[in-house]
Amino acid sequence: MLSVLQEKLFGLPTISSTIITIAIMVFAGFLMTRIGKLLRLPNVSAYIIAGILIGPFVLNLVPEAVIGGMGFIPDIALAFIAFSTGEFFRFSVLKQSGAKTVVIMLMEASLASVLVFILARAILHLNFAFSIVLASLASVSSLTSTMMTIRQTGAKGEFVTNLLQVVALDNIFSLFAYGIAISVAMSVVTGTNSFNAWDIAKPILINLAVMAVGCLFGVLMKSMMPKKRSTDNRLIISVGLLFAFCSICTIINVSPLLGCMAMGTVYVNITDDDKLFKQLNYFSPPLLLLYFVRSGASLNMKILFGRVDAFGAMPIVVIGILYLVFRVFGKYIGAFLGSLASRRSPKVRNYLGLALIPQSSVAIGLATLGARSFESIPNESGKMMADALLAIVLAASVLHELIGPSTAKAALYLSGSYSDKLEDLVQVEEKTPDGTQKAPVELLIERIHAIQQTLPPPTITAENEKAFTEAAEEHLEAMIHSQQHRRKRR
Repeated sequence: MLSVLQEKLFGLPTISSTIITIAIMVFAGFLMTRIGKLLRLPNVSAYIIAGILIGPFVLNLVPEAVIGGMGFIPDIALAFIAFSTGEFFRFSVLKQSGAKTVVIMLMEASLASVLVFILARAILHLNFAFSIVLASLASVSSLTSTMMTIRQTGAKGEFVTNLLQVVALDNIFSLFAYGIAISVAMSVVTGTNSFNAWDIAKPILINLAVMAVGCLFGVLMKSMMPKKRSTDNRLIISVGLLFAFCSICTIINVSPLLGCMAMGTVYVNITDDDKLFKQLNYFSPPLLLLYFVRSGASLNMKILFGRVDAFGAMPIVVIGILYLVFRVFGKYIGAFLGSLASRRSPKVRNYLGLALIPQSSVAIGLATLGARSFESIPNESGKMMADALLAIVLAASVLHELIGPSTAKAALYLSGSYSDKLEDLVQVEEKTPDGTQKAPVELLIERIHAIQQTLPPPTITAENEKAFTEAAEEHLEAMIHSQQHRRKRR
């Protein structure tokens, strides 16, 4: 029966096949979250598992051609997430905690890279060029899955603010570190052994230019959205600008991460408007679902459990696990030491490292760029390094994304950033003024009342509903009047 379904799906015209594939991905991701909810898995992990199950190497319900044609999804998903992160980079907050956040980021990112370099060079005995590039990728943390987990749990507070700032700075650090590492690696592999200052400065300048353009887009977004602009048009303009910025980044073959982050940072600081970010958060979930389901479906299981000639008999999955262990250890210890040095609270110090484990889109994107650079080397070793780099990062990214969101969710819970217990959401007096213990029902009513007090006043949506109701009543009165008039004429 499954083979018959596959034949029918793959035999459809391209447009029909694409639409049905997207529908399958959406419903597979949704259904897996229902199972994941029972197992207390974050949605991100559920989406990736759904993608693996419907992918070419398990049920084979989605054509590889369609999955390959959806290569634009990661860029768009990353753009929305990066823009949303800009909301947490208010200058007033950065003045108070910016230096401490930088200390934490430098400690955890550097230690993760150092330990992975030791693994690749001293334990696995890989060449220097490959080791330094792989080490630079170890500093990356997944902004997308971290934001997804925060949204799912509704977490907030000091820990969440610190986490998002560290993850965002992580990605900035890794993009610059990768630019330097690949320049050094290429000079070593090609045999020149001469470090050209321009080769190292070029990727740094390109990323700085992308950030500058992102700042300009933030100013442009503000100018195009005055207060009188309707909610619908604000959404249209913001989505259009994010798509336009993504298109510029794809033309010059760079990640939209830094630019979109700069765009969101500039916009929130010159407008102090957080409503747009909330509106985009309601718009982006289907895009993020498709992104993670596609990531799972794109995983080549043959590569995961296969071998690369450069590593002899050691399977890629084993190397990926070793890479994960060394990176996670570096992230946790680095975050702990950085938090200790910057005098962060015990909750931040003890649990921040657990929330930095996810690693996905940026690492895969940089690994793809690194593979292209190695492939340009006119000998067999370049092709071998390209295959090895992609295989290890893809395998490790899937492993990271399967366990990372769960550890991030655990960190958010242990740090007290969210709770699924009503008594943890609001605090009320459990005893009366005379010392008598209040009844459970009385406490429940007081907590519900306290939660209602924290809810925002009715928004424009309520006003729209009121206007719609009034218009409907007027229409009904007009119809009744018209019918009465016709009866009188008869």
